[in-house]
Amino acid sequence: MQIGRLLRHVIAPSWVLGRVFTPPIMKAIDAAVKASEARHRGEIRFAVEAGLDVSELRRGIDSRARAVEVFSRLRVWDTDENTGVLIYVQWVDRRVEIVADRGIARQVPQAEWDRVCRRMESAFREKRFGDGAVDAVRAVGDLLAGPFPARENNPNELPDRPILLK
Repeated sequence: MQIGRLLRHVIAPSWVLGRVFTPPIMKAIDAAVKASEARHRGEIRFAVEAGLDVSELRRGIDSRARAVEVFSRLRVWDTDENTGVLIYVQWVDRRVEIVADRGIARQVPQAEWDRVCRRMESAFREKRFGDGAVDAVRAVGDLLAGPFPARENNPNELPDRPILLK
């Protein structure tokens, strides 16, 4: 366990996310998810977490492992066609991860998701938090629209609103 990483996570207040992911940005992300899901059968969840707790850090949890845990916790896997996608932002580590359910993972290679993550991280470094998040949701939608186009009956199985994890 790196002491610097431990300290950054322990002292990171969760309220800092509200200063970055303001209500207008959260509404823009919600609207982007709704618009995206009208074009495909995937279900997108967007989650941001400030810091990890000490027990997670002791276990050596990195942003990818935490994203998989959040994918499960938010039940992103719970869709009829296994077409859930989580966009996870680990704020303290400045990492973005995308976890796609098995139905999607068979159709869209992880390298495509990783490209979206790196673009979002780049936008965040430039302090373009809203634009970076909305662009990532749109890019995920573009990747889903080909193999999973919307049907006449296109139910919304998961909440569209982004979530700030405590």
